[in-house]
Amino acid sequence: MTFEAGSPAFAAILDTIRGALGAEATPPVRVTGAGALPSRYPVSDLAAASVAAAGLALAELVEARFRRRPGVTVDRRLAAFWFARSLHPQGWDLPPLWDPVAGDYRAADGWIRLHTNAPHHRDAALSVLGAPPERDAVAQAVARWRADDLENAVVAAGGCAAAMRSAGAWAAHPQGEAVAREPLIAWEAGGAGEPGLSGARPDRPLAGLRVLDLTRVLAGPVATRVLAGFGATVLRLDPPGWEEPGVVPEMTLGKTCARLDLKEPAGRARFEALLAGADVLVHGYRSDALAHLGLDAEVRARLRPGLIDISLDAYGWTGPWRARRGFDSLVQMSSGLAEAGMASAGAGRPVPLPVQALDHATGYLMAAASLHGLTQRLATGRGGTARLSLARTAVLLAAAPAPLPEEAPAALGRSDFAEGPEPTGWGPALRLRPPLTLDGVPMRWDRAAGPLGAAAPAW
Repeated sequence: MTFEAGSPAFAAILDTIRGALGAEATPPVRVTGAGALPSRYPVSDLAAASVAAAGLALAELVEARFRRRPGVTVDRRLAAFWFARSLHPQGWDLPPLWDPVAGDYRAADGWIRLHTNAPHHRDAALSVLGAPPERDAVAQAVARWRADDLENAVVAAGGCAAAMRSAGAWAAHPQGEAVAREPLIAWEAGGAGEPGLSGARPDRPLAGLRVLDLTRVLAGPVATRVLAGFGATVLRLDPPGWEEPGVVPEMTLGKTCARLDLKEPAGRARFEALLAGADVLVHGYRSDALAHLGLDAEVRARLRPGLIDISLDAYGWTGPWRARRGFDSLVQMSSGLAEAGMASAGAGRPVPLPVQALDHATGYLMAAASLHGLTQRLATGRGGTARLSLARTAVLLAAAPAPLPEEAPAALGRSDFAEGPEPTGWGPALRLRPPLTLDGVPMRWDRAAGPLGAAAPAW
């Protein structure tokens, strides 16, 4: 399948993203690849449109820097597979994505999802339930609670949970109302600073760009993986002891990974020095976390004049849940996506999206916002900030036209992967070919995926 504009859902989603970035029109995009992920929602169109948005933003940056606008092609089938998994180990296995306790449970009056991948989140949920870390025991304990009451108790204890709500219930909820009023990408121009990109080349337009990555699973790492794919130097910083083994091989592609404790004076000083040398900061902490460390937006802009500052929040930037911990699977439960999937399938339990599409799509939107900011900085000499959220991306998906009837994508074959294996820090692996192509601007990564904390916190 090859066409210029894509399906109605693809076109609607891409036009909305482009409008959020201030574009008056959407240039043609070549879309290839047959098949769509089965879902009540146009998930494959969301994947292709968000990838296309990043591609168009990069094409505009290339034009601003080199006076040549490359054409953009998106492989819709590969984009959908990238939203699931791009790495296929050869002779070794990826760790499981989910903690054994994580998942959906039937409460006394509905369904609730517990997110327990981080040990402290699991401990919080188990302490509220008074249950051991055994799935049957947790299920019995959950069944004695009303879903809303358990959600509130787990969140109050520092954990992560989401009761399943319908789209109508979410629309009437104070947080749902607040998110619906927010822009998809809240962009704000900042102060003057160095335009950067002095090391860029037409075929490697982000060479020399320094990106400081303070993100976790999965949206933020997707964004910085995209930037690394076109030449950016990405330095990912994690606190001591933090691990996310199920996704690190997927998400550290192209990045240098170091550890730094921002709560310690020496770590804070080192971070400030790194930030002063950065072009772009991408962070996914809760909305008030950096401010509590004395690193609010004003301080960050002062440390690096002209900074492109891209931030992510789960449940939005306004409303009563603006500082709530959250993840893709929880936002799907809260916002009505899982309930609508259940109703559409006639199922007896929540039916989430076939992939963590809110995370991945928001990651490509964050990459597009970063690239838009760089283009603006070239033109005006000023930096800027962009704020995005998983909950607002859920609004984008829910509002899109229904997907057209379509077969599932054909299974992956050897030709869908890069020619040679990637020498990751865990062993060789096949990596999918990129879903995005710009004429004369290859998407490729200079560094294989590796473990967190393997390098020093330095540019």
